[in-house]
Amino acid sequence: MAARRLILLLAVAAAAFLEGASGARASKSAQFDLFRLGSSSLSQQAFHDRYRLSTIAARLRLSSSGPPSSAERRRTRETAAGSRAAADAAAAFAMPLGSGAYTGIGQYFVRFRVGTPAQPFLLVADTGSDLTWVKCSNSSSSSAAAAKEGRAFRPERSRTWAPISCASDTCVKSLPFSLATCPTPGTACAYDYRYKDGSAALGTVGTESATIALSGPAAAPSKAKLKGLVLGCSTSYSGPSFDASDGVLSLGYSDISFASHAASRFAGRFSYCLVDHLAPRNATSYLTFGPNPAVSSRTSSSSCPRAAKPRARETPLVLDARMRPFYDVSIKAISVNGEFLKIPRAVWDVDAGGGVILDSGTSLTVLAKPAYRAVVAALDKKLAALPRVTMDPFEYCYNWTSPSVDDLPKLAVHFAGSARLEPPGKSYVIDAAPGVKCIGVQEGPWPGISVIGNILQQEHLWEFDLKNRRLRFKRSRCTH
Repeated sequence: MAARRLILLLAVAAAAFLEGASGARASKSAQFDLFRLGSSSLSQQAFHDRYRLSTIAARLRLSSSGPPSSAERRRTRETAAGSRAAADAAAAFAMPLGSGAYTGIGQYFVRFRVGTPAQPFLLVADTGSDLTWVKCSNSSSSSAAAAKEGRAFRPERSRTWAPISCASDTCVKSLPFSLATCPTPGTACAYDYRYKDGSAALGTVGTESATIALSGPAAAPSKAKLKGLVLGCSTSYSGPSFDASDGVLSLGYSDISFASHAASRFAGRFSYCLVDHLAPRNATSYLTFGPNPAVSSRTSSSSCPRAAKPRARETPLVLDARMRPFYDVSIKAISVNGEFLKIPRAVWDVDAGGGVILDSGTSLTVLAKPAYRAVVAALDKKLAALPRVTMDPFEYCYNWTSPSVDDLPKLAVHFAGSARLEPPGKSYVIDAAPGVKCIGVQEGPWPGISVIGNILQQEHLWEFDLKNRRLRFKRSRCTH
């Protein structure tokens, strides 16, 4: 039987693992630190973003158009049950995390401990992924490089690793990237990722436990296990993207993602705050599971001390089965200096061939052609007095020797429900070289999806309330 293969792009890179400990949190939430691995070249980011956009489109074409089956809903409840007792017994959980070294890829990473005994890994935090996976090494594996560096998961050393059968509903119905071949019911479920840049990752899927640090009224946090996580074990991989990467932490909307599993135990929500993409290499931000006081507070909080004073803005989070595992948002308009741009409504409408997703794995924001043309024309008009320069991969770049940030036109993204994203100017007119700034938006095909990338999201706190289907955001410096 022919194998079912899904082309995905994970623009991943990593750094050496640095172990640290996060302080106990008194709030009922689970918090992780996120860190930026330095800034990469803009051309490199654009290259990866173009590949990612094409694979997002491919993934959406293959997505199911119907709601989850009763079996899938039952499986989600059963998977979460293993961790219910531990999570309900404590106020919060936190995990030890830290910063990484510069690698030149525009991603945000989180440190993660999985298996029993726990094994540490550095994973890319990706809202476009539904499978959490790590590099693996076992007696039959040839992944010598990872084993030598000590970053390969060894399932035979974990007492809680349990392979998922290729005949199970999880393999057959919930893993669109799994192989259809199943020699015997006892054969482990296999997956095969093929990447547009020639990279590949193959392995098997199982269930595992993640080590978490519970925190609450007690003075000292205690360790516990978050059980029943679906984990990919990649024993074969190739390509430059994986040279130093340990894998991916799935934050996508999916029955099997880490985000859905952890959020189901902690108020049905998670949030993150991304530091400036040009921040120092050791600058850290955070990933939180459960209610985040910084979202609702009008003043600074301990988790985000320099948070903006206004309350978070709120808009519907569209959990459309056709868009899985991506998070769809409803955009009504874009304005520049208060003037609404003439963009066809179809660009924002999934049913008309458009739509918008919020994606932590894409660096530069990508707008479908009609929206891109309107936005860059409006911004360029306001910057017309500046000398134009040529710099790939951007269409509009300027000699920026005298203007200040205050001279930038004000871009605003208007969401459903009157919520308005007003990013700092550096998030859309970005530094490209000394004395040169460019409009940091890429053109996407039309019809096609638009993507709000992580640079436009930077210095904002974003909360994904899966239970109530709400997206909340507010300005923040994101640093501890």
